[in-house]
Amino acid sequence: MIQLLSGLVLLIAGAELLVRGAMRLAARLKVRPLIIGLSIVAFGSSAPQMAVSLQATLSENADIAVGSVIGSSIFNVLVTLGLSALIIPLRVSRQLVWLDIPLMIGASLLVFVLAYNEELTPLDGLLLLTGLVLYLGLLLRQSRRSARPRPAHDDAPARSRAPWLSSLLLMMCGLALLVFAGHLLLDAAVEVATDLGLSERIIGLTIVAVSTSLPQFATSLMAAFRGQRDIAVGNVIGSNLFNLLGVLGFTALVAPMPLSVSPNALDFDLPVMLGVAVLCLPVFYSGYRITRAEGLLFLSLYLAYGLHVVAFTTGMPLAGKLEHLMLFFVLPALVVFLLFTSLFTWRRQHKRESL
Repeated sequence: MIQLLSGLVLLIAGAELLVRGAMRLAARLKVRPLIIGLSIVAFGSSAPQMAVSLQATLSENADIAVGSVIGSSIFNVLVTLGLSALIIPLRVSRQLVWLDIPLMIGASLLVFVLAYNEELTPLDGLLLLTGLVLYLGLLLRQSRRSARPRPAHDDAPARSRAPWLSSLLLMMCGLALLVFAGHLLLDAAVEVATDLGLSERIIGLTIVAVSTSLPQFATSLMAAFRGQRDIAVGNVIGSNLFNLLGVLGFTALVAPMPLSVSPNALDFDLPVMLGVAVLCLPVFYSGYRITRAEGLLFLSLYLAYGLHVVAFTTGMPLAGKLEHLMLFFVLPALVVFLLFTSLFTWRRQHKRESL
């Protein structure tokens, strides 16, 4: 209990330092906070995921390594964005809708295709890392385009702005606290899950995934509380891209043998991850914001997913009923609703452009 409480306190403190440092760095470098959220904040808060996946792979626990990335991607979107939107409706940048979300969908689809033979080879890892390098190149290009020139009349002294080095140091301290807190929470969670006799796949999808996602979760929530909506959303999308391309790619590349992917992950977890990524596109496109109602929808979907995982693992008949309900009622209604809202948004924007 002491370890759990200590981890939570350090997690909050680290998130506060990270968000504050990111805001100062964005102001100092004259770039949009979204770029900082997609890159430095996202990649830094994903450090526990990289450490855990590598440790699991070298310990020959491939199901935990792969399952934690899949579960983390699902948790980041449905829970982190869902709760953040409940705090304050999140504004979504057009860059996210037209560039980063399609790239996240593409990365999810790429992982699904590469894992279809039930393993990820070093060659697959190299391909995923190549995708990460290309994405970083796009981010660098976007940061140069979004650099805001200093107004000529702005004669405020340079010392009035926090130096970039101190901002970077603040972020590094926040990241260190997040990583340490994540390990504290992870160790406590895995110990409890092992005592309960859960399988490696379930531990990876739930306990490990949630624990390694807590840095992103805390960072986005803190950003939402502080009104930094670009960082709150960008952190989630950037983290998912880094997890899929960087964590899985590097883990598959250095693994002593190809990473095995369980049939259950192929049949259920990977399609859910891909579906969640696709879901972001119409939700983000409709009004370029995530409303509280949409945040509640995200949380409800994760609750259904979690119930299914637990029911399937324990052999409860509830699993079949949930699958039937989701496939034949919830998903068709959700698709119709999203198509309607997307069409309505497109027509509204088309009328504005024609005026």
